[in-house]
Amino acid sequence: MALDEALLDWHSEGLIPPVIRFYEWEPATLSIGYFQQAKRDINLDAVREQGLGFVRRPTGGRAVLHEHELTYSVIVTESYPNMPESVTEAYRVLSEGILQGFHNLGMDAYFSVPDTEEKRADLKSPKSAVCFDAPSWYELVVEGKKIAGSAQTRQKGVILQHGAILLDLDQEKLLSVFNFSSEEAKNRMRKKLPEKAVAINSLVKEPVTVEQCVTAFRDGFAKSLQIELKPFTLSEEQLEYVQALEEKKYASDEWNFKK
Repeated sequence: MALDEALLDWHSEGLIPPVIRFYEWEPATLSIGYFQQAKRDINLDAVREQGLGFVRRPTGGRAVLHEHELTYSVIVTESYPNMPESVTEAYRVLSEGILQGFHNLGMDAYFSVPDTEEKRADLKSPKSAVCFDAPSWYELVVEGKKIAGSAQTRQKGVILQHGAILLDLDQEKLLSVFNFSSEEAKNRMRKKLPEKAVAINSLVKEPVTVEQCVTAFRDGFAKSLQIELKPFTLSEEQLEYVQALEEKKYASDEWNFKK
């Protein structure tokens, strides 16, 4: 999370061009949205007992368990050519790369667009803290089930959009890290989740690797945004900046438990 914020800072200052980044998490980590209340929504004892990491994202949205997945981030100025001013439409433009990535993997993915007043109302008042509980505007779905979740923030004239692309899903581990009002409520979510969320490897004959995903989604962004991607490596000075930001902010209880 510190690196994503650092890339946003550097891009806002004109020090680096737009960036598309792919990464994984070690250890597996639960990230919560900027506006979530950690102690209300999250079973912190279960997080600790399972040796999971825990961090608050700079972006909104609901909690995500980052395990068996590929995470991407896009950092680009709001004034980038043909970038819509609307958050929702900019989200759609940037997510075209993810959509194309799924197509590159041979999957019939498409954008979700809530088609009833009830679904639109659900987006304004989500019923649970679980990210993959339901798709939002322009989230990616396959067979009607959410397969990638994303979130966005805008700071200093720069858009940061990042999200999780599920390769596999450990449903019981996911459920274990959330607080539920009752065991009955947890069981309802246990039954509901397979109907709402799906992972890549549950839909393909041969398991897909992270390396295959990186290639598919990198090429997806290049094609959909009509850009040429070039490798970018951090300097020692940049690494030190990221580490200092991590220690000051994202590794601190003040940030992670502030709400």
